[in-house]
Amino acid sequence: MAVVLADGLSATAANTHGLPLLRLLLPRLQAAGLRLGPLVVAEQARVALADEVGQLLGARPVLMLLGERPGLSAPDSLGAYFTLGPRPGLTDEARNCVSNIRPAGLPYATAAEKLAWLLGESLWRGISGVALKDEAGLLDEPNMSKPTILPPPAN
Repeated sequence: MAVVLADGLSATAANTHGLPLLRLLLPRLQAAGLRLGPLVVAEQARVALADEVGQLLGARPVLMLLGERPGLSAPDSLGAYFTLGPRPGLTDEARNCVSNIRPAGLPYATAAEKLAWLLGESLWRGISGVALKDEAGLLDEPNMSKPTILPPPAN
C-alpha cells in the first residue's frame, strides 16, 4: 500500500492533521498485514498524483491525504482519497473520499475507523470509487458478513 501526504490547497491541513491521522490509521493497516511502502510527501499536489505514485510503487491500494479548502470557514480541512488499482488516467469515480478530517469536523479516530473499514471492504470486494459505498452501519443485519481485514490495533 502506498500513502501520499500532500499540501494540496492547504499546507496547514497536511501539517496539522496528517500525522495524527496516520498515527491512528497505520497500526490498523499493519495489523491487517498490509505492507506499507515509503511515505511520499508531495508539494502542491492534486489527487491524481496518487495514481502515478501507486503505479510506480506497485501498490494495490493508494491513499492520498490532501489539504483541502472547502470554504473559508474550514481552511485546515484534510481529505483522504483512496483508489484500488491506481494508474494514471483514472477519474474521480474510481476513488473514495473521506473529507473534513480535523478536530472541528470529522475527528481523527472516527476518520481512521472509517478509512480502515472502507479500505478493508475495498480489498475484500476488489472495488473502489462509486462501486463502494460506506455501509458500515448496515452490516448489523443478520446473515451479512463483515470482513476482518483491518481490525483495530491491539492495546
